[in-house]
Amino acid sequence: MKNKFLLAMSLVFGLAAMPLKAQVKIGFINADYILSQMPEAKQVEEDLKNTQKQYETLYQSKVKDFQDKLAVFEKLAPNTSDVIKQDKEKELQNLQTSIQEFQQNSQSSLQKKQAQLLQPLLKKIEENMHAVANENAFTYVFNYDAGMGTAPILLHYPTDANMSDLVLKKMGITPKPPVAATPATTAPAAAPKKK
Repeated sequence: MKNKFLLAMSLVFGLAAMPLKAQVKIGFINADYILSQMPEAKQVEEDLKNTQKQYETLYQSKVKDFQDKLAVFEKLAPNTSDVIKQDKEKELQNLQTSIQEFQQNSQSSLQKKQAQLLQPLLKKIEENMHAVANENAFTYVFNYDAGMGTAPILLHYPTDANMSDLVLKKMGITPKPPVAATPATTAPAAAPKKK
């Protein structure tokens, strides 16, 4: 019995004397903050605005065409034949359906284009984040929030856990000072630093 106790005690002390595994180091980035400072993001934003403007112009043209034809239909003489009235009504219904379909398709197309244009930028952020994490011995890295316009996921953290500026520097971008959030802004420009 005494031997088992001594053996157990020596194992406990032996394990305590062994070097501990590397300490877990957790960091995070604010992808929206990094993205907002990338020069390529400004080009993506410009491309999306131009596409949206084209869609808006075509949409307004379709609406005007509908309104013009509706005005003509409303001014038809009372003695106009039913065949002509029905044809004009059908034409108006088709135009209305076309407008609704165009609106849905243009929104979907714009979202797909945004995802397509942002994908290489997000990949660049990810690659640089991995490099910074490896260089600074971060074991785990989280994103500050769940996406643009969402509430922060990280509610408390040490200042040195914010890797966003390190990732920007790794990409050759000098970080700009964080912009104070305005009431219209739902996502922080940069992750606030906690002490």
